[in-house]
Amino acid sequence: MVVLDGFGVGAMPDAGVLRPGDAEADTCGHVLDHAREAFGRPLRLPALGALGLGLVHPHPDLARRTPLPVAAGRAALGYPGADTFAGHQTMMGADFSRVTVARLGEHLEEVTEALSAAGHRVEPLDGGPVLVVDGGVLVHDNLEADPGINWNASARLDDLGFDAILAVARTVRAVAPVARVIAVGGHADGPLPGFVRAGDGGTVGLDTPASGFYRNGGLQVRHLGAELDHTRQLPELAARAGVPVTLVGKAADILACEAAVRRPAVPTADVLAHTLEAARAPGEALVVANVQESDLAGHQRDPERYARILEQVDAGLAALVALLDQPGDRLVVTGDHGNDPTIGHAYHTREYVPVLIHRPGAPGVELLPDAGSLADVGATAAAALGLDPAALANGTRIPEAGVV
Repeated sequence: MVVLDGFGVGAMPDAGVLRPGDAEADTCGHVLDHAREAFGRPLRLPALGALGLGLVHPHPDLARRTPLPVAAGRAALGYPGADTFAGHQTMMGADFSRVTVARLGEHLEEVTEALSAAGHRVEPLDGGPVLVVDGGVLVHDNLEADPGINWNASARLDDLGFDAILAVARTVRAVAPVARVIAVGGHADGPLPGFVRAGDGGTVGLDTPASGFYRNGGLQVRHLGAELDHTRQLPELAARAGVPVTLVGKAADILACEAAVRRPAVPTADVLAHTLEAARAPGEALVVANVQESDLAGHQRDPERYARILEQVDAGLAALVALLDQPGDRLVVTGDHGNDPTIGHAYHTREYVPVLIHRPGAPGVELLPDAGSLADVGATAAAALGLDPAALANGTRIPEAGVV
């Protein structure tokens, strides 16, 4: 399973509730439009075309016919907002319908008490709803997801080691009611307080893209999620059945499975190389890979970079398709949310995501109905592995709808 982080194919019906302009979000279509203008040619995505992207999205630059035996459709997100952690957990079969939404400013007292009890020095930044811990770590609302979904603990690696940042994040996680607490260390263009700003819905936090963390290299991130029953998610289900599990890229950071081989990576070339290596291993296996740089390009509002990442991913998908030629093999390409780089802000966008399934040996090309949740993608993958989708906490196998 290859997850293109932040790759949406059009706004969901409720996309404009928080930000009305998001009702026009279309990551795929807008990146294709911009690429044609910027490069003077259509974006070259032969593998995604062969996998059925043109059956899911009506853009004229996408082929409507596919030479591969595929099943293609879309999935609604199935969780509140638009978030990578919630998206991946839902995709693996977690029930994320009860995510708690909370701003740090509503919980300053208990967070301050927990950090102080753990021996940290804590003070509010300029008297506002951002905490400065040990003189260098900012604890703040995450401004890159919908308001109140995640909190961050961020610091410059020039000032503190990542272990120190992670220790602060773990203490915050112990009392936080939100889906994720994210430890972030990087190299900024200046002192972090200079990049703190107000976000939507009363949030206040570090503008991470503006800080230079994503541009300057050396980024370190750890996602600390809310407690979930990971035994009822796809990786653990597969591992218990004796199926080897490999988690690549951001998936290695945010998915739980003690038996899994982990290959964390951010550069797309590394993610693709690890994925191909895992796919070449003999025998049945579950590989879940996350391509993060597409999401980073969305946050940076850089459609040209996003387009180049898509072409790079397409070449990697072509190599995967060439490897998977047995009737039982499956390649699932999907997303976790949208991140339209042309929408005018650096947040995720609430969009449908593609569900493209390569099925060697299957007859014809199947059109899939819209799945109600990413959990249905995980349930479909479980069934392909011969596992019982009912063993997952959430999700139903996507039914076939008709032959093209």
